[in-house]
Amino acid sequence: CSPLWVEQSKHATLKTLTRQLWPQICRGLSMQPNIYDQEVNEKFGIYNGDCVEFAKTLPDNSIDFCIYSPPYANLYIYGESAADMGNCADQDEFFKQYQFIVNETFRALRPGRLVAIHVKDLVYYQGSSETGTAGIRAFSDRCTDAHIKAGFDFHCRITIFRDPVLERAKTNAHGLLWKSFQSDATICRVGMPEYLMVYRKWAKEGEDDLIRPVTHPKSEVPLDIWQELASPIWNWKPGQSGKGDYDLPATDVLNARVAADPDAEKHLCPMPLNITKRALTLWTNEGDVVFSPFAGIGSEGVASLRIGRKFVGTELNPVYFRQAVKFLTEAGNMGQQIDLFDFMHDAA
Repeated sequence: CSPLWVEQSKHATLKTLTRQLWPQICRGLSMQPNIYDQEVNEKFGIYNGDCVEFAKTLPDNSIDFCIYSPPYANLYIYGESAADMGNCADQDEFFKQYQFIVNETFRALRPGRLVAIHVKDLVYYQGSSETGTAGIRAFSDRCTDAHIKAGFDFHCRITIFRDPVLERAKTNAHGLLWKSFQSDATICRVGMPEYLMVYRKWAKEGEDDLIRPVTHPKSEVPLDIWQELASPIWNWKPGQSGKGDYDLPATDVLNARVAADPDAEKHLCPMPLNITKRALTLWTNEGDVVFSPFAGIGSEGVASLRIGRKFVGTELNPVYFRQAVKFLTEAGNMGQQIDLFDFMHDAA
Protein backbone atom coordinates (compact mmCIF):
# COMPACT_ATOMS: atom_id res chain seq x y z
CA CYS A 1 0.00 0.00 0.00
CA SER A 2 1.45 3.38 -1.02
CA PRO A 3 1.99 6.05 1.65
CA LEU A 4 -0.96 8.38 2.16
CA TRP A 5 0.88 11.44 0.91
CA VAL A 6 1.83 9.75 -2.39
CA GLU A 7 -1.63 8.93 -3.65
CA GLN A 8 -3.51 11.82 -5.27
CA SER A 9 -6.83 10.05 -4.83
CA LYS A 10 -6.32 9.96 -1.07
CA HIS A 11 -5.63 13.70 -1.04
CA ALA A 12 -9.02 14.16 -2.69
CA THR A 13 -10.59 11.90 -0.07
CA LEU A 14 -9.09 13.98 2.74
CA LYS A 15 -10.46 17.18 1.22
CA THR A 16 -13.87 15.53 1.12
CA LEU A 17 -13.52 14.58 4.78
CA THR A 18 -12.67 18.17 5.65
CA ARG A 19 -15.83 19.36 3.91
CA GLN A 20 -17.81 16.74 5.80
CA LEU A 21 -16.32 17.82 9.13
CA TRP A 22 -17.02 21.51 8.55
CA PRO A 23 -20.75 21.30 9.44
CA GLN A 24 -19.79 19.38 12.60
CA ILE A 25 -17.20 21.97 13.58
CA CYS A 26 -19.55 24.89 12.95
CA ARG A 27 -22.82 23.24 13.93
CA GLY A 28 -25.38 25.50 15.62
CA LEU A 29 -24.51 26.06 19.27
CA SER A 30 -26.85 28.94 20.06
CA MET A 31 -28.90 26.80 22.44
CA GLN A 32 -25.89 26.09 24.64
CA PRO A 33 -25.61 28.44 27.64
CA ASN A 34 -21.94 29.16 27.01
CA ILE A 35 -22.57 30.55 23.49
CA TYR A 36 -24.19 34.00 23.47
CA ASP A 37 -24.01 34.78 19.76
CA GLN A 38 -22.58 33.32 16.57
CA GLU A 39 -22.04 33.94 12.87
CA VAL A 40 -21.58 30.85 10.71
CA ASN A 41 -21.33 30.29 6.95
CA GLU A 42 -19.43 28.08 4.52
CA LYS A 43 -16.16 29.97 5.09
CA PHE A 44 -16.04 30.76 8.80
CA GLY A 45 -17.69 30.26 12.14
CA ILE A 46 -17.16 32.79 14.94
CA TYR A 47 -18.72 32.35 18.39
CA ASN A 48 -19.20 34.74 21.28
CA GLY A 49 -18.58 32.60 24.35
CA ASP A 50 -16.14 30.77 26.58
CA CYS A 51 -13.34 29.22 24.51
CA VAL A 52 -12.87 26.17 26.76
CA GLU A 53 -16.53 25.20 26.79
CA PHE A 54 -16.76 25.70 23.03
CA ALA A 55 -13.57 23.72 22.35
CA LYS A 56 -15.05 20.74 24.21
CA THR A 57 -17.65 20.49 21.43
CA LEU A 58 -15.10 20.29 18.60
CA PRO A 59 -14.82 16.82 17.04
CA ASP A 60 -11.62 14.89 17.68
CA ASN A 61 -8.88 15.42 15.07
CA SER A 62 -10.94 18.02 13.18
CA ILE A 63 -8.68 21.12 13.23
CA ASP A 64 -5.79 21.45 10.78
CA PHE A 65 -3.95 24.33 12.44
CA CYS A 66 -4.33 26.49 15.52
CA ILE A 67 -2.84 29.96 15.83
CA TYR A 68 -3.46 32.73 18.34
CA SER A 69 -2.00 35.14 20.84
CA PRO A 70 -2.95 34.05 24.38
CA PRO A 71 -3.97 36.45 27.14
CA TYR A 72 -0.91 37.59 29.09
CA ALA A 73 -2.07 36.39 32.51
CA ASN A 74 -3.02 39.55 34.44
CA LEU A 75 -1.15 41.99 32.18
CA TYR A 76 -4.24 43.08 30.21
CA ILE A 77 -7.90 43.09 31.25
CA TYR A 78 -10.04 42.33 28.18
CA GLY A 79 -13.42 42.20 29.93
CA GLU A 80 -15.24 41.77 33.22
CA SER A 81 -16.31 38.13 32.75
CA ALA A 82 -15.07 35.60 35.29
CA ALA A 83 -14.30 33.34 32.31
CA ASP A 84 -11.81 35.90 30.95
CA MET A 85 -8.32 34.50 31.54
CA GLY A 86 -7.01 38.06 31.62
CA ASN A 87 -8.76 38.43 34.99
CA CYS A 88 -6.48 35.95 36.75
CA ALA A 89 -4.74 37.21 39.86
CA ASP A 90 -1.29 36.02 38.82
CA GLN A 91 0.56 33.78 36.36
CA ASP A 92 0.08 30.63 38.45
CA GLU A 93 -3.70 31.05 38.36
CA PHE A 94 -3.57 31.89 34.65
CA PHE A 95 -1.70 28.74 33.69
CA LYS A 96 -4.11 26.57 35.67
CA GLN A 97 -6.93 27.98 33.52
CA TYR A 98 -4.91 28.05 30.30
CA GLN A 99 -4.16 24.35 30.61
CA PHE A 100 -7.82 23.54 29.90
CA ILE A 101 -7.82 25.13 26.43
CA VAL A 102 -4.42 23.64 25.59
CA ASN A 103 -5.75 20.18 26.46
CA GLU A 104 -8.84 20.63 24.30
CA THR A 105 -6.76 21.97 21.41
CA PHE A 106 -4.59 18.87 21.54
CA ARG A 107 -7.64 16.62 21.33
CA ALA A 108 -9.25 18.53 18.45
CA LEU A 109 -6.07 18.98 16.38
CA ARG A 110 -5.41 16.58 13.50
CA PRO A 111 -2.43 14.25 14.15
CA GLY A 112 0.73 15.49 12.49
CA ARG A 113 -0.35 19.13 12.65
CA LEU A 114 0.76 22.19 14.59
CA VAL A 115 -0.23 24.90 17.05
CA ALA A 116 1.52 28.28 16.85
CA ILE A 117 1.16 30.91 19.56
CA HIS A 118 2.41 34.50 19.40
CA VAL A 119 3.88 35.57 22.74
CA LYS A 120 6.57 37.60 24.45
CA ASP A 121 8.18 37.37 27.85
CA LEU A 122 7.12 39.86 30.51
CA VAL A 123 9.27 42.51 32.18
CA TYR A 124 8.78 43.32 35.85
CA TYR A 125 10.24 46.39 37.53
CA GLN A 126 11.64 47.20 40.96
CA GLY A 127 8.78 49.47 41.87
CA SER A 128 6.11 46.84 41.15
CA SER A 129 7.72 43.55 42.15
CA GLU A 130 7.19 41.88 45.53
CA THR A 131 10.93 41.47 46.05
CA GLY A 132 11.95 44.96 44.95
CA THR A 133 13.99 43.48 42.10
CA ALA A 134 13.66 43.73 38.34
CA GLY A 135 13.81 41.01 35.71
CA ILE A 136 11.92 39.02 33.10
CA ARG A 137 9.21 36.41 33.59
CA ALA A 138 9.68 33.61 31.06
CA PHE A 139 6.05 33.54 29.92
CA SER A 140 6.96 31.75 26.69
CA ASP A 141 8.62 28.88 28.58
CA ARG A 142 5.57 28.37 30.76
CA CYS A 143 3.43 28.19 27.63
CA THR A 144 5.74 25.43 26.39
CA ASP A 145 5.38 23.57 29.69
CA ALA A 146 1.57 23.70 29.32
CA HIS A 147 1.68 22.28 25.79
CA ILE A 148 4.09 19.49 26.68
CA LYS A 149 1.85 18.57 29.63
CA ALA A 150 -1.09 18.28 27.22
CA GLY A 151 0.81 15.89 24.93
CA PHE A 152 2.42 18.19 22.37
CA ASP A 153 6.09 18.15 21.42
CA PHE A 154 7.97 21.46 21.28
CA HIS A 155 8.52 21.99 17.54
CA CYS A 156 10.40 25.29 17.24
CA ARG A 157 10.74 28.85 18.51
CA ILE A 158 10.86 31.71 16.00
CA THR A 159 12.26 34.97 17.35
CA ILE A 160 10.59 38.07 15.90
CA PHE A 161 12.80 41.15 16.08
CA ARG A 162 11.38 44.31 17.60
CA ASP A 163 13.47 47.49 17.57
CA PRO A 164 15.09 48.12 21.01
CA VAL A 165 15.40 51.83 20.18
CA LEU A 166 11.62 52.08 19.73
CA GLU A 167 11.08 50.03 22.89
CA ARG A 168 13.28 52.43 24.84
CA ALA A 169 11.35 55.39 23.47
CA LYS A 170 8.00 53.84 24.46
CA THR A 171 8.93 52.49 27.91
CA ASN A 172 12.00 54.47 29.01
CA ALA A 173 13.21 51.20 30.58
CA HIS A 174 16.41 51.72 32.56
CA GLY A 175 17.86 48.56 31.04
CA LEU A 176 17.82 50.13 27.57
CA LEU A 177 19.08 53.62 28.47
CA TRP A 178 22.47 54.69 27.13
CA LYS A 179 23.20 56.50 30.38
CA SER A 180 22.65 53.20 32.25
CA PHE A 181 25.09 51.54 29.90
CA GLN A 182 27.67 54.21 30.69
CA SER A 183 27.22 54.16 34.48
CA ASP A 184 26.63 50.44 35.14
CA ALA A 185 26.21 48.09 32.19
CA THR A 186 25.12 45.23 34.48
CA ILE A 187 21.73 46.95 34.67
CA CYS A 188 21.36 46.82 30.90
CA ARG A 189 19.53 44.13 28.94
CA VAL A 190 18.72 43.53 25.30
CA GLY A 191 15.40 44.53 23.75
CA MET A 192 12.31 42.36 24.13
CA PRO A 193 11.57 40.26 21.04
CA GLU A 194 8.32 38.49 20.28
CA TYR A 195 8.14 34.76 19.69
CA LEU A 196 6.13 32.38 17.59
CA MET A 197 6.14 29.20 19.67
CA VAL A 198 5.21 26.12 17.64
CA TYR A 199 4.06 22.73 18.99
CA ARG A 200 3.34 19.47 17.15
CA LYS A 201 0.81 16.73 17.77
CA TRP A 202 2.46 13.54 16.56
CA ALA A 203 0.32 10.73 15.18
CA LYS A 204 -0.03 7.63 17.31
CA GLU A 205 0.05 4.07 16.04
CA GLY A 206 -3.01 3.42 13.92
CA GLU A 207 -3.60 7.10 13.07
CA ASP A 208 -1.81 7.19 9.72
CA ASP A 209 -5.11 7.59 7.89
CA LEU A 210 -5.66 10.90 9.70
CA ILE A 211 -2.39 12.46 8.55
CA ARG A 212 -2.68 15.17 5.92
CA PRO A 213 0.76 16.51 4.97
CA VAL A 214 1.27 20.15 4.03
CA THR A 215 2.99 20.23 0.64
CA HIS A 216 4.95 22.96 -1.16
CA PRO A 217 5.91 21.98 -4.73
CA LYS A 218 9.36 23.06 -5.85
CA SER A 219 7.81 25.00 -8.73
CA GLU A 220 5.94 27.23 -6.24
CA VAL A 221 8.56 27.66 -3.53
CA PRO A 222 12.17 27.98 -4.74
CA LEU A 223 15.03 26.95 -2.49
CA ASP A 224 16.04 30.55 -1.70
CA ILE A 225 12.54 31.34 -0.41
CA TRP A 226 12.54 28.26 1.83
CA GLN A 227 15.97 29.15 3.18
CA GLU A 228 14.68 32.60 4.13
CA LEU A 229 11.56 31.15 5.77
CA ALA A 230 13.70 28.67 7.71
CA SER A 231 15.52 31.47 9.50
CA PRO A 232 15.09 31.30 13.30
CA ILE A 233 14.81 35.11 13.35
CA TRP A 234 12.12 36.98 11.43
CA ASN A 235 11.81 40.73 10.76
CA TRP A 236 15.54 41.45 11.02
CA LYS A 237 18.66 42.15 9.03
CA PRO A 238 22.07 43.46 10.17
CA GLY A 239 21.96 47.09 11.27
CA GLN A 240 18.19 47.05 11.86
CA SER A 241 18.27 48.54 15.38
CA GLY A 242 16.98 52.09 15.29
CA LYS A 243 15.30 51.57 11.90
CA GLY A 244 12.06 49.97 13.08
CA ASP A 245 10.70 46.75 11.63
CA TYR A 246 12.17 45.06 8.56
CA ASP A 247 9.49 43.04 6.71
CA LEU A 248 6.93 42.26 9.45
CA PRO A 249 5.80 45.67 10.75
CA ALA A 250 4.05 45.58 14.11
CA THR A 251 1.51 48.04 12.71
CA ASP A 252 0.01 45.41 10.34
CA VAL A 253 -3.02 44.83 12.57
CA LEU A 254 -6.78 45.25 12.22
CA ASN A 255 -6.62 47.98 14.88
CA ALA A 256 -5.42 50.31 12.14
CA ARG A 257 -8.91 50.05 10.65
CA VAL A 258 -10.67 50.14 14.02
CA ALA A 259 -9.00 53.47 14.76
CA ALA A 260 -10.87 55.00 11.83
CA ASP A 261 -14.24 53.76 13.14
CA PRO A 262 -15.63 56.08 15.88
CA ASP A 263 -18.02 53.34 17.06
CA ALA A 264 -15.38 50.60 17.38
CA GLU A 265 -13.39 49.65 20.46
CA LYS A 266 -9.66 49.27 19.89
CA HIS A 267 -8.29 45.86 20.83
CA LEU A 268 -5.52 45.96 23.44
CA CYS A 269 -3.16 43.49 21.81
CA PRO A 270 -4.23 42.31 18.32
CA MET A 271 -2.49 39.46 16.52
CA PRO A 272 -0.28 40.82 13.68
CA LEU A 273 -1.69 39.87 10.28
CA ASN A 274 1.72 39.44 8.63
CA ILE A 275 3.00 36.93 11.21
CA THR A 276 -0.26 35.01 11.01
CA LYS A 277 -0.18 34.93 7.22
CA ARG A 278 3.40 33.68 7.12
CA ALA A 279 2.65 30.88 9.61
CA LEU A 280 -0.48 29.86 7.72
CA THR A 281 1.41 29.79 4.45
CA LEU A 282 4.15 27.65 5.95
CA TRP A 283 2.02 25.09 7.75
CA THR A 284 -1.40 24.78 6.12
CA ASN A 285 -2.95 23.69 2.83
CA GLU A 286 -5.62 25.57 0.95
CA GLY A 287 -9.02 24.68 2.41
CA ASP A 288 -7.64 23.71 5.82
CA VAL A 289 -9.59 24.54 8.98
CA VAL A 290 -7.82 27.07 11.25
CA PHE A 291 -8.87 27.55 14.88
CA SER A 292 -8.27 30.46 17.27
CA PRO A 293 -9.68 30.21 20.79
CA PHE A 294 -8.82 33.89 21.42
CA ALA A 295 -10.06 35.42 18.17
CA GLY A 296 -10.28 39.03 19.36
CA ILE A 297 -11.42 41.24 16.49
CA GLY A 298 -10.80 38.44 13.98
CA SER A 299 -7.16 38.85 12.94
CA GLU A 300 -6.36 35.14 12.58
CA GLY A 301 -9.62 34.59 10.70
CA VAL A 302 -9.07 37.46 8.28
CA ALA A 303 -5.56 36.21 7.48
CA SER A 304 -6.95 32.69 6.99
CA LEU A 305 -9.74 33.73 4.62
CA ARG A 306 -7.39 35.91 2.59
CA ILE A 307 -5.32 32.87 1.60
CA GLY A 308 -8.15 30.40 1.09
CA ARG A 309 -8.46 28.69 4.48
CA LYS A 310 -11.57 28.14 6.59
CA PHE A 311 -11.73 29.60 10.07
CA VAL A 312 -13.42 28.84 13.36
CA GLY A 313 -12.87 30.97 16.44
CA THR A 314 -14.25 32.09 19.77
CA GLU A 315 -14.22 35.48 21.46
CA LEU A 316 -15.62 36.19 24.92
CA ASN A 317 -15.81 39.98 24.66
CA PRO A 318 -19.07 40.85 22.82
CA VAL A 319 -17.70 44.13 21.42
CA TYR A 320 -14.66 42.40 19.94
CA PHE A 321 -16.94 39.60 18.67
CA ARG A 322 -19.11 42.03 16.70
CA GLN A 323 -16.02 43.65 15.18
CA ALA A 324 -14.72 40.19 14.25
CA VAL A 325 -18.00 39.36 12.48
CA LYS A 326 -17.67 42.55 10.45
CA PHE A 327 -14.04 41.95 9.45
CA LEU A 328 -14.55 38.25 8.70
CA THR A 329 -17.61 38.94 6.57
CA GLU A 330 -15.68 41.51 4.56
CA ALA A 331 -12.73 39.16 4.10
CA GLY A 332 -15.00 36.29 3.11
CA ASN A 333 -16.77 38.43 0.50
CA MET A 334 -13.46 39.57 -1.00
CA GLY A 335 -12.21 36.01 -1.44
CA GLN A 336 -8.60 34.88 -1.75
CA GLN A 337 -6.44 37.95 -2.30
CA ILE A 338 -2.88 36.68 -2.72
CA ASP A 339 -1.04 33.73 -4.17
CA LEU A 340 0.98 31.69 -1.72
CA PHE A 341 4.45 33.04 -1.04
CA ASP A 342 3.90 36.15 -3.15
CA PHE A 343 4.87 38.24 -0.13
CA MET A 344 8.17 36.38 0.17
CA HIS A 345 8.93 36.76 -3.54
CA ASP A 346 8.26 40.50 -3.23
CA ALA A 347 10.63 40.77 -0.25
CA ALA A 348 13.40 38.71 -1.86
